[in-house]
Amino acid sequence: MPSPSAPIRVGVPPPYVTSHGARVARLHMYDWIVLVLLAVVDGVLNKIEPFHRFVGSDMMADLRYPMKDNTVPFWAVPIYGIIGPMLIMTVIYFRRRNVYDLHHSILGLLFSMAITAVITDAIKDGVGRPRPDFFWRCFPDGVPAYDNFTTGVLCHGKASDMKEGHKSFPSGHTSLSFAGLGFLSWYLAGKIKVFDRRGHVAKLCIPLLPLLSAALVAVSRVDDYRHHWQDVCTGGILGLVVASLCYLHFFPLPCDESGLWPHAYIRHVHNLEGGHTSVTHSDGSPKLSAERFV
Repeated sequence: MPSPSAPIRVGVPPPYVTSHGARVARLHMYDWIVLVLLAVVDGVLNKIEPFHRFVGSDMMADLRYPMKDNTVPFWAVPIYGIIGPMLIMTVIYFRRRNVYDLHHSILGLLFSMAITAVITDAIKDGVGRPRPDFFWRCFPDGVPAYDNFTTGVLCHGKASDMKEGHKSFPSGHTSLSFAGLGFLSWYLAGKIKVFDRRGHVAKLCIPLLPLLSAALVAVSRVDDYRHHWQDVCTGGILGLVVASLCYLHFFPLPCDESGLWPHAYIRHVHNLEGGHTSVTHSDGSPKLSAERFV
C-alpha cells in the first residue's frame, strides 16, 4: 500500500490593494492624520516672519552676490522628491503585488518630506541668516543705507524679498531633495538586494543615482548664490538623516535577509503561517516566506 503523500504547503497569497488596502490604511489612520498636521504646521512656519539677524556694513562683503533665477525652481522639488519616487513604488507594486510595501513606502516617503520640511522651516525662521545675495534684496537700486550709530542696514527692498533674504540656513531645496531622494535610495537598495554579498558592485550605481541627483541640486543652490556652503551641507545631512530614520522605521536594513519587504508584511506572513518557516538558507538559517516573493 503506497504511503500517503506529504501535505502540500501553499504559500502566502500576495496582499493586493483590493484585498488588504483598506485594512492597512485603517491601521495607520493616525499616521495619516499626523501627516496632515505636519503639513499644516509647515504652512504656518512659512507664513511666519523669520528672525531678522543684524547685518552691518562690514558684513556686506560676503552678501553682495548677484540675484539669479533658481536653476531648480521650488515647484520642481515635490515632482522629483515625491511624485517621482511614488511612481517607482507604484511600478514595483504592479510587479510584486504587495500592498504593505506600497503603503509603507509611500507613507515613509511622505513622513520623510514632512518632518524635514518642518525642521528646516523652523530653523530658518529661528536663525534668520541672510542669503549671499542679501545686498541686492536690501538695496535693489544698488544704493546702500546704514544706521550712523549701529552701522546696521536700512533696507528699502520689497518685503517679500527681505523675508526670503533671511532664510538662508539651512537650504530647503537641499534638505527636501535628500529627504525624498535619500528615501528612494534606501528603498531601491532594499529592492535590488544591493548588499547580498554576491559581489555585484555595479548594483550600487542604482541607489547612488538619487543621491547624486540630490547633491547636484545642493550644488546648484550655491551656484545660484541662494545659499552659503554651510547651508547646503547642513540641509543635506538633515534630509538624509530623517530619510534614513523614516525608512528604517518601516523596513529592515537592505543587507538583512528580509530586507526586501517592510516589517509589517513579515509579521503578516508570520501570523498566517503560525510563526513557522518553511524554507531555509544555504547556511541553515530560516528563510521567511516573504522572501519567496522575490
